[in-house]
Amino acid sequence: MSSRPDEVASTRRQEKLVSAADNKALVIAFYEQAFNDYQPEQAAAAHLGESYVQHNPEAQDSPQAFVGYVHWLRGQFPDLRLDIKRAVAEGDLVVTHSNLHLKPGDRGMAVADFWRVVDGKIVEHWDVIQEVPEKSANDNTMF
Repeated sequence: MSSRPDEVASTRRQEKLVSAADNKALVIAFYEQAFNDYQPEQAAAAHLGESYVQHNPEAQDSPQAFVGYVHWLRGQFPDLRLDIKRAVAEGDLVVTHSNLHLKPGDRGMAVADFWRVVDGKIVEHWDVIQEVPEKSANDNTMF
């Protein structure tokens, strides 16, 4: 018995939605574990691919380099806290929009991260970072 074309298309759309939702959950779990729980080794082992391409010019490629970067950053800012405000996923891409606080009580930085996920592992990362200014030309927040 063969499936109708509309059933096949619906099933494929559901698989993509499940996959995007799974990718979003994976990225959030990774980011929280690495930075807020300060468990970068465990986060990298569980969520990064063997090949991890980093587009941040201040960070090197590879899971091991990511772990080193988190230790360096937490060494500089031991009270660092990442507040993920929203996450959006489509296919193999996940975008997170976060407020990164380096010290308690600071305004923090607005961070937009783009993650590529393949076979349940994060394999590529881009980010854009902007300090939250003291004054704004409008009444909107950055979040």
